[in-house]
Amino acid sequence: MIRENLDMVTGNIKSACQKAGREPGDVTLIAVSKTKPVSAIREAYEHGIREFGENKVQELVEKQEALPKDIRWHMIGHLQRNKVKYIVDKAALIHSVDSVRLAEEISREAVKKQITVSILIEVNIAGEDTKFGAAPEETEALVREIAQLPGIHIEGLMTIAPYVDDAEENRQYFSRLKQLSVDIKRKNIDNVSMNVLSMGMTGDYMVAVEEGASYVRVGTGIFGERQYPV
Repeated sequence: MIRENLDMVTGNIKSACQKAGREPGDVTLIAVSKTKPVSAIREAYEHGIREFGENKVQELVEKQEALPKDIRWHMIGHLQRNKVKYIVDKAALIHSVDSVRLAEEISREAVKKQITVSILIEVNIAGEDTKFGAAPEETEALVREIAQLPGIHIEGLMTIAPYVDDAEENRQYFSRLKQLSVDIKRKNIDNVSMNVLSMGMTGDYMVAVEEGASYVRVGTGIFGERQYPV
């Protein structure tokens, strides 16, 4: 099932790229493997996937130890400051940086370990009370402050769009995040590249690709419904 699902998702990404006049190589699929067993991840790996996303620090660390070392792990869930030390040298990219305090903790641990940590700034583009992330109008100021910290490089922006039945409803949010990234990129802020837009999930990734996503995060569309421990 995983192989068939992957073929379908990658085919959909290609179609969305064609529709938008983009190169399929400009979009990276992150297989969101939270709550999924190592065996399922291995099956996706054997089908060519090398980018996997996890929501919880402990799960990422355990899976990283159990699976091939050429996998790039993405921390996509909300990150608590007291868990940062476990993850900074294991995640290829931390998608969910939404405050200066969290960034300062990442910076401290990065300096200790003498590494540079790649991060995205999480933006609450739809202004939902239940979501983490900076307000769009506060994002540039947050980027400027975090960019000055040692041991961190800001690669771009991330958002979690509202859960909707019709993916078209989220087009406005993806378009706004893209425009925000373009506006910030134009400012040429030191230590900020704005080359990455992480947006789009199982229900709306094709629309996200059409609006400029460079990373899409697909879990259910690849692995099926999530299994939570009882």
